[in-house]
Amino acid sequence: MGAVAELVFFSGTMDCGKSTLALQMDHNHRQRGRQGLIFTRLDRAGSATLSSRLGLSTAAIEVTDELDFWDVVADERMRGGRVDYLICDEVQFYSPVHAEQLARVVDELGVDVFAFGITADFRTRLFPGSQRLIELADRVQVLQVEALCWCGARATHNARTINGVMVVEGEQVVVGDTDAGDTVGYEVLCRRHHMRRMTAVSDAMVRAAAAREADALPFDLAACALPPRAC
Repeated sequence: MGAVAELVFFSGTMDCGKSTLALQMDHNHRQRGRQGLIFTRLDRAGSATLSSRLGLSTAAIEVTDELDFWDVVADERMRGGRVDYLICDEVQFYSPVHAEQLARVVDELGVDVFAFGITADFRTRLFPGSQRLIELADRVQVLQVEALCWCGARATHNARTINGVMVVEGEQVVVGDTDAGDTVGYEVLCRRHHMRRMTAVSDAMVRAAAAREADALPFDLAACALPPRAC
């Protein structure tokens, strides 16, 4: 008897290498003679593309609200194709129904599913698709490549920014990137700085304001710290 198929959810913050791992996993399985399909949704590089920030990319099937994973795999097999595994990237944008379809593909068709995505949004709320995958997955694996907050601590939260300033209201899904410049972007933060809404830009602004205030003082702070002379 062969190995039992699994639904595995690889999770982590932005910048922790999820898409890179998805591409590497597809390469490794193909090297061993297995055949699979690649899916993504709302990738930063555009429709029907799975891309990594390292510059790697490949064609993929764009997941729409109407797509049914069961139908896609069944149709491929009816045409004589093999489907041993699915690579599913950006699964935070999938629906709970998509997650249930993936579980059915694993259980009833014996196809491995390797899903990659973020668990929580910029408000620290679980994405519905990610929540359902956590509930259904055989394994949830947190990626070991740690993204870092601007302070150097391990990044655990995703922040949405506008001109570098963190925002906590808005639509759950707005496509952006971690190097988006002056448009809507995202930054990974440690919990402490996410709670304080302190991004790299806002920290720099605070430091600059403190420096300007110190330069504007009409007296020497160091001299003021000296003890008074005895009479």
